[in-house]
Amino acid sequence: MAQPITFPRPTFAKLSPHPFLLANLQPADPAAASPARTNGRAPREARPVNVNAGSLSHAHGSAVVRAGDTTVICGVRTEVLPIANIPNYRVPPPRPDDDDDGDDDGEAGQKEEEEEGGRNELRDYDLVVPNIELATGSAPQFLPGVPPTTLAQTLSSRVYSLLHASGLLNVADLRIWDEGSNSNSKPGENEEMGEADDGMEQKPQVKAYWVLYIDVLFISFDGNPFDVAWTAVVAALRDTRLPRAVWDAEREAAVCSRADGSPGRPLSVRGLPVACTAAVFRGKDDPDAASGDGQYWVLLDPDRLEESLCDEFVTVVVDRSVGADCGQEGEARIQSMLKAGGTAAGLDFIGRLVEVAETRWRDVRDAINTKA
Repeated sequence: MAQPITFPRPTFAKLSPHPFLLANLQPADPAAASPARTNGRAPREARPVNVNAGSLSHAHGSAVVRAGDTTVICGVRTEVLPIANIPNYRVPPPRPDDDDDGDDDGEAGQKEEEEEGGRNELRDYDLVVPNIELATGSAPQFLPGVPPTTLAQTLSSRVYSLLHASGLLNVADLRIWDEGSNSNSKPGENEEMGEADDGMEQKPQVKAYWVLYIDVLFISFDGNPFDVAWTAVVAALRDTRLPRAVWDAEREAAVCSRADGSPGRPLSVRGLPVACTAAVFRGKDDPDAASGDGQYWVLLDPDRLEESLCDEFVTVVVDRSVGADCGQEGEARIQSMLKAGGTAAGLDFIGRLVEVAETRWRDVRDAINTKA
């Protein structure tokens, strides 16, 4: 009698990936075995996140984030942009301590207008420039010597949009001020001029901006790239320290200094938005699968194999932080939501995903606060 031919699990997964995943999610005896994915996780179980901030000594801020076999490194470098190089530059409002009005009426509305104006400055002047690179060898599909892939460009665009939509950064941190002409005067110079300087003191003016270049490099790619890349961006921005910069009127340039030995001025990052992505896996042999009424499974934090077998993805970005240190929890606020493909994800689906995202937010917060 001939021996039956058997294949090990990795070989079966490569030869017929969809039936292999379906067999794991739909076991023959549900009482004996619970549904599980090919990677051993439950359908709604995410990979643990590890964050190591400050890994790059040559960057103003950096972070290495790993989730399973997906690993990215993010570095933030800065450059000075003089306002003379900005087309259609608009003079921003004066600093709060320079405003002598003293009227508190409409203070809340004025603050909202300033925040909206600050977001416009970040976007119109391109003060935040993210770039994502999928390194050769991080996954088999990324070949050397080819232009940036569609995935890399899409991820860069999504990170760019979310940076502006979430209001994560405060443009006031990026302004470089000229404290006035008298700040650069030599001792005794004003006395020699006598009364000629009376009433001629110049108020502080913005002369330049810091531009943040955020570079994200995937050194290992195993699915769910946006969540990991976004976590690395947030962790790197929270680690960023800007040197002290003042405007030198004689040189007409910004002068940076760390003479006091301080590590620099941190960015006032607002909140801690965390991304959570789920994929919908369908039993394609189900006749109702095309109409969206067939059986399907929600796979949280999908890996590379699962992404290739799914045609519907939902990403929710939530923030539960209260205060600057993000140590306290508040009510969940949805910062962004993106759905691509398929018809299975309805309102109930998204509501359950938001609940899962709240738990995911705690895991990411603990990882960032522990490693920061």
